Amino acid sequence: MPLTEAQAFVDSHRDEGASELFGITELCREFGISLRALRFYEDKGLLSPRRVNGARVYTRRDRARLSLILRAKAIGSQLSEIKRYLDLYGDQGEGRAQQLNFVIDRTDQEIAALEKKRASIDETLAELRIINSTCRQKLEKQAEKEKA
Repeated sequence: MPLTEAQAFVDSHRDEGASELFGITELCREFGISLRALRFYEDKGLLSPRRVNGARVYTRRDRARLSLILRAKAIGSQLSEIKRYLDLYGDQGEGRAQQLNFVIDRTDQEIAALEKKRASIDETLAELRIINSTCRQKLEKQAEKEKA
């Protein structure tokens, strides 16, 4: 089905004021990703759009999943970890508590890692400030000796 026919199908199945179905181009534009990226997420089992005469049609659930995928990637999650998180939800949301516990564990780990990095950066900054200050003092003393 040509892209315009697929978009016409999507448009014809929308409620007034509420988008229930989305075309591939529409989602790519909305989230700023390529068609290839969206298909990659499908290949990895993260999204499963409906097929209408060969064209991909995404539901509100697919759209929400894509949003979660992109947010999780932004914080450094691996695709396998994202898939595990999405699969916890279940078909009817029965795994919501499991998802929340997963997020708590994941964010606890990320917070700890970032705090460790920040402590290391703070230590390095303190050392660099000492080196910088010492060099400035030596340079000032050298300049004073040259004037005298």
